[in-house]
Amino acid sequence: MSATTNDLIDAGGPPRLDPALHPELYDNVRTRRILAFLFDAVIMFVLMVVAFFVITVLGLFTLGLGFLLYALIWPVVPILYNMFTLGGANSATVGMRMMGLEMRTYDGGRMYSLLAAVHAALYWFSVTILTPFILLVSLFSARKRMLHDMAIGTTVIRADL
Repeated sequence: MSATTNDLIDAGGPPRLDPALHPELYDNVRTRRILAFLFDAVIMFVLMVVAFFVITVLGLFTLGLGFLLYALIWPVVPILYNMFTLGGANSATVGMRMMGLEMRTYDGGRMYSLLAAVHAALYWFSVTILTPFILLVSLFSARKRMLHDMAIGTTVIRADL
């Protein structure tokens, strides 16, 4: 009988996120995570377009003062998206749920909003500076973790077991 993801994690005792004990939690995680990001990027783009139109209308009503908010679209929308989805009850963004993934803290706990916001900010910062390096790190990590995951103590596992 196959154990579910929650059985492997919440079974009492030490966390069961060890890739040596349960490699099935990490099967195809890197590929699924890349595909999940692509889905999430489309969703974030749509949200940014909506924010653009809202700010345009606001700018017209405030005689141009609202147009100053354009500078906040790029950093705020992705961070809020991650904060409310990744930090929600499922510990996964919409793309991650579509790909059967969830993010957990290193000790097996669920994500929370503040940690999800920090994770998103660190991700976007590291992608800007170290684009290829964050993916290369996952090739050598047993848990297929990326650089920003290691920095804040999170891991992505399969939730569809």
